Amino acid sequence: MTATQAIPRPRSISERRIQTLQKSGTAAKRKLSLKAPSSTYYGILVIVTFLTLLGIVMVLSSSAVTAFHNGNSSWSLFRRQVLWAAIGSIAMAWTYRTPYNSYRRLVMPLMAGTLILNFLPFIPGIGKEVHGAKAWVNLGDLSFQPSELSKLVVVLFCADLISRRHRYLNVFNKTLMPCLFVMSVGAILSVFQSDYGSALVFAGIVFMICFFAGTPWKWIGALTGFSVVASSFVFLFVGVARNRMTSFLNPSETKGRLGYQVHQSLLSIANGGPTGVGIGEGSSKWGYLPLAHSDFIFAVVAEELGAIGSFAVIGSFLCLVFLGMRVALGAREMFGSLLAAGISGWFAFQSIINIGGATGSLPLTGLTLPFISAGGSSLMISMAAAGVLLNVARNMK
Repeated sequence: MTATQAIPRPRSISERRIQTLQKSGTAAKRKLSLKAPSSTYYGILVIVTFLTLLGIVMVLSSSAVTAFHNGNSSWSLFRRQVLWAAIGSIAMAWTYRTPYNSYRRLVMPLMAGTLILNFLPFIPGIGKEVHGAKAWVNLGDLSFQPSELSKLVVVLFCADLISRRHRYLNVFNKTLMPCLFVMSVGAILSVFQSDYGSALVFAGIVFMICFFAGTPWKWIGALTGFSVVASSFVFLFVGVARNRMTSFLNPSETKGRLGYQVHQSLLSIANGGPTGVGIGEGSSKWGYLPLAHSDFIFAVVAEELGAIGSFAVIGSFLCLVFLGMRVALGAREMFGSLLAAGISGWFAFQSIINIGGATGSLPLTGLTLPFISAGGSSLMISMAAAGVLLNVARNMK
């Protein structure tokens, strides 16, 4: 080798990976991004991981006493949450690694399958009633809530439909009507299951997707008006929903009966102070606050971690939604953009409804706090949806 000949620079692992993907054709076939993941991608991954791990810790803290008093192991709900988190991690990895455009072929089969699943809770011996809600399918020691899967399927359906028919956004029958129909079916089934929170989330998902798609404001206004009228009808004529609205409007007068849960939740939040009483040291879970590990887990977080922990949770959801919107704006194509918008809207509306109910700012709906509340199907489907969001974020422009 002469002195003028340059010594070849060793290739990095990243360069070798890119060359291998290009030679094999895998990158072109699966439309994989060859660029390094963006800060948005890592931000979403960190937030989802943080909320999931925090949820596991808080489920143990909030459920140990109740489980022991019910004759079960103090670790029973904790072990179940860890199991579902492991299953959710597998689901998140699968939805992340599978090219999101391939989901479009699964939309109609998923719609049909989800519709069938949502009727199973009404079948004796198969359906399971929990705290007055017939929204679960019995799977032996575990149970599954079909309405959680329905949220992801509605996102896929609306994103696929509008991205195919984006030239007809001004035509009501072509775009908004099918989305309204799917939203209404999901909401009606949720109401019959006494799962009022999910019915509201369906409206939020469709609203966010239509907004990002550029649907005319008159149709978005019509969608909002339809949702408000339907919600008012349910709260006026359905006894359970009317009682929750009554307790929300008159918290001091109903704290002895209908408003007992919210009253105890507010006491727990106030007891936390700036820094909290410490993990495991809260008093609300000693039978004072019903459903402390699920619907009211935010109150436990506020009591044991204080205002700092509360703001950390709220800030995490704000950042997650903000990053999701960045993904929606930076996606390569409309389908990916609408997927990100729908999932971000889902997390935003569900967290607002749950935290609003726990703080007495909104009526109670029985909705879980994503990634944190005890609930296997909610955790698994939320993590799967986060995988889809990461998938789109990985392939941004």
